[in-house]
Amino acid sequence: MFKKIIFGAAALAMLSGVQVTALKAQETLYVPSLSYRTGPFAGGGIPIANGFADYMTMLNERDGGIGGLKVVVEECETGYNAQKGVECYEATKGKGALVYNPYSTGITLQLIPKAPVDKIPVLSMGYGLSATAVGETFPWTFNYPATYWSQMSSILKFIDSQDGGIKGKKIGYIYLVSGYGKEPIPLLNQLAESMGFSVVEFPVAGKDMQNQASQWLNVRKEKPDWMIMWGWGAMNSTAVKEAAKIRFPLDKFIGNWWAGANADLDAVGMAGKGYRSANMAAAGTDFPALQDVIKLVVDAGKSKIDDKEKVGDVLYNRGLFNAVVVAEAIRKAQEISGKAAITGSDMRDGLEQLDLSAARLEEIGLAGFTAPIKGSCLDHAGGGSIFLQQWDGENWVKTSDLIAPDTALVRPLLEAAAAKYIADKPEWQVKPCS
Repeated sequence: MFKKIIFGAAALAMLSGVQVTALKAQETLYVPSLSYRTGPFAGGGIPIANGFADYMTMLNERDGGIGGLKVVVEECETGYNAQKGVECYEATKGKGALVYNPYSTGITLQLIPKAPVDKIPVLSMGYGLSATAVGETFPWTFNYPATYWSQMSSILKFIDSQDGGIKGKKIGYIYLVSGYGKEPIPLLNQLAESMGFSVVEFPVAGKDMQNQASQWLNVRKEKPDWMIMWGWGAMNSTAVKEAAKIRFPLDKFIGNWWAGANADLDAVGMAGKGYRSANMAAAGTDFPALQDVIKLVVDAGKSKIDDKEKVGDVLYNRGLFNAVVVAEAIRKAQEISGKAAITGSDMRDGLEQLDLSAARLEEIGLAGFTAPIKGSCLDHAGGGSIFLQQWDGENWVKTSDLIAPDTALVRPLLEAAAAKYIADKPEWQVKPCS
């Protein structure tokens, strides 16, 4: 009898432990952060991870979380390596993960087919596979505020507004040889045909990021009218230095939004004056939400940032913007489901019905921070616009109004790419939009 009592008490304790653990899991909102604070691209990964974590910490400190539940951000180091990214995914998905932000096109491509199986959405914010903008084909993947393809169309639209237009011009495209760098090439080639310009490619292997002399000798030989760059890490500053060395006009050299960080041009200084890049969110701290982050997180010693002056840098604010999108999708998911402790499936619905309007941006202390984003079943990119910024020798200065993507040109190409992606996947589940 004594043994039975002891065994029963132990079993009850074990059961209670399971119940308590489950309850605790429901009392938080778990968001894994696939970060890369190490490796060749750590210079970009560190500020992004800091900005993402700091905004969520600010919401916990100021508002008690979202919908009454604290947000738990757990970082898993990927080193910007696709295999490690998948390992992080597998290690964290069972903890109640609401969404994955891979911060790598290579990792994103690996997670896209996993999302519908595990019912956890993927948010590749402004990167990844452009075709996932087609919500019917990719119900579980989102790339707000815009795809690489729409960003490329906005850059080309800007070029078309300069110097008598783009027709007859030669566009040089220098890019990192990776899934990321290759992603916009199909669109670039198709638009070259329809808009009447030519393209010359200048690929840069990962091992040659800091040794681009041969590429820029070819640039001097080819004499493109404009250069566009899809670069990352050390490739960016090296490219700008080499462009200046051959006296290429830097105001006709435009990087995408991963080729326009403070770290990229701080190393170049005045020699890079005039270089342009795209951006999706404003730099600086002149926003109430950023001031709350500084007061409640950075000054309070609750941030991993090593220099307060880096708050507001381009990539810090990029990570913060990512956290804003996630937080607003959580709010929407809570509203739709009627519960605070949402699931990955609920989060998918929240992302799809995201409405980050100008009024909402003002309400959360980020008026003018970015272009409004509105998702739908059909559109998982949100139709986001970009703006151009220019390096003045010391900092980035916004130099254009918002440039909307050429949706009429890009959308049919995205739909074709989406159809091609699933053509050899008979088990792929689409979600028709009524």
